[in-house]
Amino acid sequence: MNSFRKTKIVCTLGPASSSPEMVEKLIDAGMNVARLNFSHGSHSDHTRMFNLIRKTSEKKGVYIGILQDLQGPKIRIGKVCNVSQGGLPLEPGHQIAISVDPALADNHSILSTTYPNLANDLKPSDRLLLDDGRLELSVDSIEGPIIRTTVVTGGILKSSKGINLPGVMVSATSPTPRDMDDLILGLELGVDFVALSFVRTPDEILSVKREIHRRGLRTRVIAKIERPEAMDNLEAIMEVSDGIMVARGDLGVEMGPHMVPPLQKKILKRAAYHGKFVITATQMLESMISAPTPTRAEASDVANAVLDGSSAVMLSAETASGSYPVETVKMMKKIIMEVEPLVEPIRGHCFSPGLMQENAVSSSAVNAAELLGARAIVAFTQTGATALSISKYRSTVPVIGASPSRETLRRASIYWGVEPMEVPVAPDTDTMSSILEEHLLSDSRFRAGDLVILTAGTPFSRPGTTNMMKIVRLGGIEDIPGDGVATPFFRIELDQSCCNICGTCEKICPAGLFRSSNGAMLTVPENGEKCLGDKLCEKNCPTGAIKLLSLDAAQRANGKKD
Repeated sequence: MNSFRKTKIVCTLGPASSSPEMVEKLIDAGMNVARLNFSHGSHSDHTRMFNLIRKTSEKKGVYIGILQDLQGPKIRIGKVCNVSQGGLPLEPGHQIAISVDPALADNHSILSTTYPNLANDLKPSDRLLLDDGRLELSVDSIEGPIIRTTVVTGGILKSSKGINLPGVMVSATSPTPRDMDDLILGLELGVDFVALSFVRTPDEILSVKREIHRRGLRTRVIAKIERPEAMDNLEAIMEVSDGIMVARGDLGVEMGPHMVPPLQKKILKRAAYHGKFVITATQMLESMISAPTPTRAEASDVANAVLDGSSAVMLSAETASGSYPVETVKMMKKIIMEVEPLVEPIRGHCFSPGLMQENAVSSSAVNAAELLGARAIVAFTQTGATALSISKYRSTVPVIGASPSRETLRRASIYWGVEPMEVPVAPDTDTMSSILEEHLLSDSRFRAGDLVILTAGTPFSRPGTTNMMKIVRLGGIEDIPGDGVATPFFRIELDQSCCNICGTCEKICPAGLFRSSNGAMLTVPENGEKCLGDKLCEKNCPTGAIKLLSLDAAQRANGKKD
């Protein structure tokens, strides 16, 4: 279980990753959640991709969450001319106009915009940043529907590039009518997460949640933090959101690139306090769009996002339109695996309003698992609340989210440190324990004698409450009065009833025939062939728990037992 990756990977799917073969390769490489960017593509395009992801993940027997990313009130330039030249050249000091009336635009000296209220929101001296801040215009005057500007920072402007208005109180609200139309499609398809762009207030999140709840669904809503107003209302937005996305692209344009690192750390810290999952996004491995390896700075960026406490890290154009989508996911996975051992557990400062009981049980489960050296924490959950509650404490012990609901298991795909496991419905806690033990013992990573911590909410008929913790030794020690291993020379019997678990045998055996696990000493049958026959284990055992039987004697003993 130690090689289990805890930080999840979100991949944006697009032209470079739209085939069944590529989706399968991305899953194999480490994708946990697939993002559908509704800023691009038609409803038929997204429907096809949704069905492809579901079909491929079911074929492979994995639980891949699907995230619908709504466009929000994104302001864009309309069509520009000189496409053959790569776009419209803008020279510093030159004048260029933007019209909110498409009929007045000539796509050369007067450009159009997708935002009809742009002229009303602006005033002279305001700044317009185009194409993620690569170009800058300064407003000279506003003449009815036409905004006259001067180019401050020039470059090539292409069609449909974004416009950011730093310091301007934009009147556009989120979600837009288009967002609601897209949302309905996503809910009908069955997306697991919905991300709302350009959030400014908690009411905008609540408007999406109302539509979800009206349909009786549990789709999780993610607030994308990318505007100054969102930072001003961060606490209130977090309280009503299920998760947070640090959308560093527009956040950096709106507030300046130099502000992104401290803002990222602040958002992640507050999300940990509120017990929310967090996705860190934008330009994480940007150079791998066209190169097979990342820059050192990008590798450090991913590493620091993991160390700061991100539940997931996201790839955008790298997997949507890049030349190396699979290689990018593999690289991100490598970086995560290298730095995760350095992630510090979160203790004592997670706060979820109204969930004090759940917090107490979850933190106790994590503390008990680490104190006892448990093999895993198994959270039986119907809605995912139990698994998420444990996830927020960043346990060093792996967490398994067990549920009969595939919908719940897909939602758990984004929770830090949670591995989904499908189990049958359990009517009571005893049945649940038996089912979970059976499933764990069928997994090669577990064996009889391993200690696990079980958590759940009871009664099972009332989902969403975590109120039970149980310490379980798989198979029960009483079911294993003697543990043994066959070697080429003799059979080694370990009587656990008199073993005091001093660890001497484990320390002196060069073949690795003994293993201490969760308060018990066990033999390792798969290493039997490595035994040197030196009998040091029997000679040095202080309690006489280890006996060496000749192969004939072992066979006779086994015959008597039969």
